Amino acid sequence: MSGPSVITSILDTDLYKLTMQKAIFVHFPTQEVEYKFYNRSASTMKFSRESFEAFQQQVQALSQISLTSDELSWLQTTCPYFSSSYLSFLAALRLDPANQVEATFVPQPEFGEEMGDIEIIIKGKWVETILYEVPLMAILSESYFQHVDTNWSIDQTFNLAKQKSLSLLSLGVVFSEFGTRRRRSSAVHKLVLEGLIAGEKEYLASGGKGGKLNGTSNVHYAMVFGLNPVGTIAHEWIMGLAALKGYEVANPLALDLWEEVYPPSPLSPLHIALTDTLSTPIFFRTAFTSQRAQAWKGLRQDSGDPLLYLQRTHRVYRELGVSMKDKVVVFSDGLDLEMVQKIEEEGRRLEGEDGEMGGGGVKRSYGVGTWLTNDFEKKVGEGKSKALNIVIKLSKIDGKDCIKISDEISKNTGNADTVRDVKELLGLTNGDKK
Repeated sequence: MSGPSVITSILDTDLYKLTMQKAIFVHFPTQEVEYKFYNRSASTMKFSRESFEAFQQQVQALSQISLTSDELSWLQTTCPYFSSSYLSFLAALRLDPANQVEATFVPQPEFGEEMGDIEIIIKGKWVETILYEVPLMAILSESYFQHVDTNWSIDQTFNLAKQKSLSLLSLGVVFSEFGTRRRRSSAVHKLVLEGLIAGEKEYLASGGKGGKLNGTSNVHYAMVFGLNPVGTIAHEWIMGLAALKGYEVANPLALDLWEEVYPPSPLSPLHIALTDTLSTPIFFRTAFTSQRAQAWKGLRQDSGDPLLYLQRTHRVYRELGVSMKDKVVVFSDGLDLEMVQKIEEEGRRLEGEDGEMGGGGVKRSYGVGTWLTNDFEKKVGEGKSKALNIVIKLSKIDGKDCIKISDEISKNTGNADTVRDVKELLGLTNGDKK
């Protein structure tokens, strides 16, 4: 990775980083934040000093990218929800990794003389530093698989992606590619999308109906391939608001402020609410009123048991008296074909139950990430060449701790004492299923 830059476009990121950036541009333009890197696979997967040095070089190269005139024109046409003032800001923005990104290699000699962990801290204005998370993770993953785990081959990437596309579409599902941040490499990512598109063409040519490749979360590749850019809100929007304004009001306030930037309509692609920042029970208890459920297109599930989540969603819509006819649940937590099949089976069962009551159930959509862009067998020997399990999360805003209380305890992030105190404040227990 000492050659050409891995990230060549400021749009090589997830759409929700841009939609949130605009909301921050409107509501919180001066707030200072800190992000922290977590390697959930650190017990078995260490970085080499060589991979760290390659990562560092690529991160510094981010200072050279900016929005091009072609990209600006494409955003103006494809994303009309972006205001001219925001797009002018984005066009003028230059990242400053030398002053905004602190990365450190921490040797772990028991894994080898030149092996260790990597610590990453990102600091600066929220409205600027929000753009680091996705490219930094993509660069880090690529550096790992070029310098640490090299026992894999790109050769079958297109064919495998095409087959996965056909398998998903044959279930009659709507899915999008969500794999930027943990992709094996940018070259792999491009081949995956080419394979997915080829799979859909073959599916449609054979008379397939119902299944659909809805798009990609990656804005750059949406532009390159003429796909729909997909995404709305991520956890950091609610995490930041919770620390600034209070945990009791965080969920409803996050949606209120979002609506001020993006006025809602039942079919709006930007109104899919993420429920698990402070746990889904708290979201439903504090933010999901009948009016909100009617106005927003749907919900996104990103942790916990997806089958229980689907059951809960049906129950909540019924209790609120809101028709599920045009509502959707987007599933985006570690999906593969087997899990999509299970969710579909449960969805059809619930549709049958709700159909007896004049309903029909929520629609289901799938954001599939690592299974598409980082699913490899070892080139030599047997078994998987495993993907890294890495995240970058907002850790502070204006000096205040930011936390996430997930529906899956291993996905909690932030200061443990703060997590405990907020759970107590919200009356949240590990067994809360309401």
